[in-house]
Amino acid sequence: MSEATAILLAAGLSRRMGAKNKLLLPIGGTPMVRHVALTYLAAIDGPLTVVTGFKADRIAAALQGLDVKLAHNGAFDSGQPSSIAAGLAVVPDADLLLIGLAADQPLLSAADITALIEFHRNADLARITIPMEGERRGNPIVFPQTLRARLTENPDRPGCMSFTRQYPEYVQRAPMNAAGFYDDIDTPEEFRALVASETEATY
Repeated sequence: MSEATAILLAAGLSRRMGAKNKLLLPIGGTPMVRHVALTYLAAIDGPLTVVTGFKADRIAAALQGLDVKLAHNGAFDSGQPSSIAAGLAVVPDADLLLIGLAADQPLLSAADITALIEFHRNADLARITIPMEGERRGNPIVFPQTLRARLTENPDRPGCMSFTRQYPEYVQRAPMNAAGFYDDIDTPEEFRALVASETEATY
């Protein structure tokens, strides 16, 4: 059994980006979803499960050649919980399960994820670890194997958000300051700002 595996959600409609699917926008010449998937693959020793939905064929094409397992959510327009359930149905067992609630965190690094896993290892292994900066909640979230089945015990609201809020006693906060845990790309303005910062960094 692997030490750590992960689910990465890439099924959303990308409504706030307008006509473009944000997950296919280029980050350093690479589609965003592929860029983020590579980040996860560099930090975990188990397989990565990517949940697709909207424009699933194009997302799959962007991930071609990577060691990922695809799980399609036919009800992707119903929201995030159904995508988490789709991923949980196929993700293999591992000591730890990371759930990345969106594949639109291009500032997240493999070192960030590794630091989060290390925090979990050195904390209470039976609890869920959530990166936090003050009251700001980040992603991914780390689940121990012992709690994985609990994520689907409520069929009407599967997933981590409802569970962690209903059972705060199972949660521990990981003080993480890296911007990658908290910053995502939802709008054209945010993407332009990211591209501008990348351009400045090359000079």
